[in-house]
Parts: sequence; C-alpha cells; structure tokens
Amino acid sequence: MIEAVWAYVVKEEARTRFELAFGPGGVWSQGVARAEGFRGTTLLCDTRNPSRFLVIDLWDSEAQWIHTKPAHDTLRATLEETVESAAEVGVFRIRSQGTVRPLGTPRKRQGRGAAG
Repeated sequence: MIEAVWAYVVKEEARTRFELAFGPGGVWSQGVARAEGFRGTTLLCDTRNPSRFLVIDLWDSEAQWIHTKPAHDTLRATLEETVESAAEVGVFRIRSQGTVRPLGTPRKRQGRGAAG
C-alpha cells in the first residue's frame, strides 16, 4: 500500500468548504471513491495553524494512484479558489503500522510490580 500526501494552505474564508470537499460525500471522495485500489482519504489540520492541512490518500498500489492522477488533478483544480498554496509532499510506502488503543481503554501502568 502507498499513501500520497499533499500539503495545503487554505484561505481562511474557505476552510469550511475545503474541509467539506474532503469529508464523507464531498467532491473528493465522490471523485475517487470508485477508483480501483482507492482505500480512503485522511484530512489533517495543523493544531497551531488552522489554515494548514495535509491530505493523505491511501491506495493499494502506486500504479493505481498514477492511473487516476489526471482525475485528481481535475478535482484539485476545482478547489483552487480555496487554497493559497498546494504542494505534493510525496508518495510513501507503508513499512509498518503501530497499534493504537481504542478510545477509553485505560493505559497499563509500567512500574515495579504490585509492591509499588
């Protein structure tokens, strides 16, 4: 699997439109959801600068991503008026994935045993 990563700086007045475009049922998901090998999109927003975003698309293979890149470029063009800048960060191959505790799962304490 690969992840294609793009970085965006979004105009303040267009943030909601940009977020909706990449959300469930948005123009991005509608445009690529049926593409062979597409697994989903993650939209990350910078905690210190709410105008900065990363868009991460998950694909089965780089070949499948490349095959649909013209469609991506067309979709990206429809969002041009919402962004100040856009840059392709790169295409990354997943090497490993960490384990995440489900929400609400207590963290096990590491210590010196029962004696404390």
